[in-house]
Amino acid sequence: MSRIEDILKKRILVLDGAMGTMLQRYKFEEKDFRGERFKDWPSDLQGNNDLLSLTQPDAIADIHRKYFEAGADIVETNTFSGTSIAMADYGMESLVYELNYESARIAREVADEFTRKDPEKPRFVAGSIGPTNKTASMSPDVNDPGFRAVSFEELKVAYREQAEALLEGGVDLLLVETVFDTLNAKAALFAIEEVKEEKGSDVPVMISGTITDASGRTLSGQTAEAFLISVSHIPILSIGFNCALGASQLVPHLEVLSARTRAAVSAHPNAGLPNAFGAYDQSARQMADQIREYLEKSLVNIVGGCCGTTPEHIKAIAELSAQYKPRPFSPVSDKVIHQ
Repeated sequence: MSRIEDILKKRILVLDGAMGTMLQRYKFEEKDFRGERFKDWPSDLQGNNDLLSLTQPDAIADIHRKYFEAGADIVETNTFSGTSIAMADYGMESLVYELNYESARIAREVADEFTRKDPEKPRFVAGSIGPTNKTASMSPDVNDPGFRAVSFEELKVAYREQAEALLEGGVDLLLVETVFDTLNAKAALFAIEEVKEEKGSDVPVMISGTITDASGRTLSGQTAEAFLISVSHIPILSIGFNCALGASQLVPHLEVLSARTRAAVSAHPNAGLPNAFGAYDQSARQMADQIREYLEKSLVNIVGGCCGTTPEHIKAIAELSAQYKPRPFSPVSDKVIHQ
């Protein structure tokens, strides 16, 4: 924890961009997802990007390498859907440990490769922990509002398995990201705290929520301040937002976090808003120009990209961020500052 905290006090750290956007460039088909090992798997596997850490590990390593070359300090593991809950869609619950461990190992090897080349700029690996495809706070059935597709305990067990594998695979940080339901996130944080206590680990934890619409709330209905308060009982390295919105739309929500937390603040927005075809048109320069507002207002300590972003976007963000001083912060247990 102390090492990355010390670096964050000296400069703004850059997170990588989108894994999915980069994988689309490979145009992998069903047979590529299956590889030899899963050629007879009973369900379709195309779209299970986490599986590519086992069947196309060279591609995953190459994507990490491209982001580090672009100037990223931190890359995320290819484990956004790496829980037994999400993997149930493919009948691959039994592979969860291996998927997370191998994804962490691949990213660790590439990070160490770059750190050896430039020891003055150590590279870090964040274990990506996504929200799963179920929500603990809301019913998926409009006719039965009291129904829940998943319980807190089920989420905790799934997140614990993922966190253990990521740590054993060699990650430096755990990133609970794209939080749309804070109860899901609390299950992840609870599981992480259990694992940390049992292992005697002090692994830093990052939390990143997602604002889903113009009302400035998460899907489960929380404002930025409410989201912050809901997780402020957990010692964290950083809190922030990613996905759903472009850089400019995140500004007011980052202002709330920056004013009210003693932790570091992170942001990895999309490359603008999607067009009618679901694609992202914002160029690297356009995105960097919008992120400049974060830096001029001293809102963030960690900045990167989400959907639609590429190494070109990260390179522009890294070059820009290097011109600004980091936002002052002093995390202890992230007590909210009431003004």
